[in-house]
Amino acid sequence: MIIPVRCFTCGKVVGHLWQDFKERTQKGEDAEKVLNNLGLKRYCCRQLFLGHVDLLKEVSQFKP
Repeated sequence: MIIPVRCFTCGKVVGHLWQDFKERTQKGEDAEKVLNNLGLKRYCCRQLFLGHVDLLKEVSQFKP
């Protein structure tokens, strides 16, 4: 739902990079080049960004 602050596996701080990654990929840039440019070299950190599904809007509909 929300991108984690740190990588689950290696502990690298990655949360601050999400907004930039999202904006650049929506503009049409290649995800691989954006991740390389942001300094995400490890596959564990890269999988957080590539596998993330933003469900915040859907979940907020069920707020009591």
